[in-house]
Amino acid sequence: MEETTPISGRRIGTHPILKPAGEASVPFFWNVRKILAREGEMISSALLAAGIHVFGHHPRDGSPQGMFCANGQCAQCTVLADGVPVKGCMTAVKQGMKVEPVNGLPSLPAALSKAAPGSVEEVKVDVLVLGGGPAGLSAAAELGALGVRTLVVDDKHRLGGKLLLQTHKFFGSIEDCHAGTRGFDIAHILESRLSTFSSVSVWTDSTVVAIFGDRKVGILTGGTIYRIVTPSVLLNAAGAREKALVFPGNTLPGIYGAGAFQTLVNRDLVKCAEEIFVIGGGNVGLIAAYHALQAGIGVVGLVEAMPRCGGYQVHADKIKRLGVPVLTGHTVLRANGPDRVESVTVAAVDENFEPLPGTEKTFACDTVLVAVGLNPIDEFSRQAEEAGLPVFSAGDAREIAEASSAVFSGKIAAAEVAGALAGNRKEISPDWYQKVDLLKTHPGPQAMPGYNGYPTEGITPVLHCAQSIPCNPCASVCDRGVIAIPGNSLIESPRLTGEDCTGCHKCLFICPGLAITLVDYRKDSQYPTVSVPYEVGTAGLEKGTRVELVDCAGNVLRDAKVLAVKQGKTQHKTLAVKILVPTSIALRVAGFRAPAEPGFEEMNPELPMLPIAGDAVVCRCE
Repeated sequence: MEETTPISGRRIGTHPILKPAGEASVPFFWNVRKILAREGEMISSALLAAGIHVFGHHPRDGSPQGMFCANGQCAQCTVLADGVPVKGCMTAVKQGMKVEPVNGLPSLPAALSKAAPGSVEEVKVDVLVLGGGPAGLSAAAELGALGVRTLVVDDKHRLGGKLLLQTHKFFGSIEDCHAGTRGFDIAHILESRLSTFSSVSVWTDSTVVAIFGDRKVGILTGGTIYRIVTPSVLLNAAGAREKALVFPGNTLPGIYGAGAFQTLVNRDLVKCAEEIFVIGGGNVGLIAAYHALQAGIGVVGLVEAMPRCGGYQVHADKIKRLGVPVLTGHTVLRANGPDRVESVTVAAVDENFEPLPGTEKTFACDTVLVAVGLNPIDEFSRQAEEAGLPVFSAGDAREIAEASSAVFSGKIAAAEVAGALAGNRKEISPDWYQKVDLLKTHPGPQAMPGYNGYPTEGITPVLHCAQSIPCNPCASVCDRGVIAIPGNSLIESPRLTGEDCTGCHKCLFICPGLAITLVDYRKDSQYPTVSVPYEVGTAGLEKGTRVELVDCAGNVLRDAKVLAVKQGKTQHKTLAVKILVPTSIALRVAGFRAPAEPGFEEMNPELPMLPIAGDAVVCRCE
């Protein structure tokens, strides 16, 4: 029998980056069980915080259903709230609400009343922006600065989109997209700027129903208020939805899209897992693994079918340094468990990406994250085109890329929209298009950094990033010009200039990849002090703590004792952990981990292989 009270261990009480959330004080009921939710918390998050993972059973085969996307784009978290079927991830808990599982197909309640003819409010605006994420907020602010009547609609209760889920510091350019600032802080910056323009209105908790043939847009707010908006121009900045992946067990509770997992741990501070496994080595999967570690959740492994991870090398290196096995050239075979995930089985693949018999490995875990790419939400653009409504796109709705490029993409889209409103094509600086192209540049070849030519006296930053990616914070904050990017290019790897470093630590604290250390020879040239960036928590990390030193790729160098821990500026919240290290390895030290941390061992239960037919369809919709 389940517990009758929420378990505090299923909420994240402390986090190295995020502020503690409020207490759970709003009572509601799951069947007859009383549960406490946080104010404004979504039903699905409150249920998971209470240890409830199965929200119902599929009408076709009775299979258990749990949350997958946490974004309102599937129906696996459907529950009955006071008798009405709703998506649990999009519906906030109300005091005394009775929530029940959906077993089979739910029935809609009878209509209580009929809407009177002509009672629907109609609103006219110059521009309707769909989506309050990085692209939508950036575009709306540019339009607001021009005095354009703009309405921003977003289906969430807060603006910011996926920025609200990002605890890491962003790459790109400081000047153009707030590089070196954490994602959720960028969301607040953009939202604050938007609030200064009187010509911009915002509707949150608002879902676009359709774009009709008469160029009108139906919008439902709060599930009860229906309005018609007539825009002169539509700007689609609705973002993207996560791709699904077909494998046996892929609909078990505990299978999440990576974005759903980030929503739970970073937005709602719900510890929905103890040990996770990640499928996909792009930036989304690598970052989600790192966010799990920050939340105190174990990461038993990550697989990527390609020969190398497609995400930034510094992201992969961060989790390798913390002991996460990264298996390239591998794929998932199946998730195992009767009612929820209990383990995952993977295997190596050949040149045709077919599993190689005899290479199967099974890892115990309670959660599997699917991070295999995104699809643009472009159906609104197609509907607008069919209706003859002028439409533009920005961010992932236009092209899948990093959020840093979405911010600048919104700026460009706003200029295009302003030109359309004026009846002409506004001249846009070619530099803008060049910048957005740079910001969405794919990472270059992976390589190990070289350590020849570094100073052996005084103090020096050591650059552990050798891959070309769009990023310049380290060079931008260095007042003495110790670090520079050749040719002032955004995508070249940074270099030392030969200028003397003062040891201010600014580059270490701002580096989004945690790929800069400082080696200080001033007190002892044989045992210099190495400052290592760290932001996974401070529990047990104090002077005298013994740790395992690792290089940038996670290879163990030797053990050592912590000398001191330095706190960075409040907005960065990155620690500089100081360790005495022999000169022979000082330049190679890029991170550390506690040697007492338990490893994750492979298990080999007898599991039948269940191949899925090539024409199999996975449907997560209503």
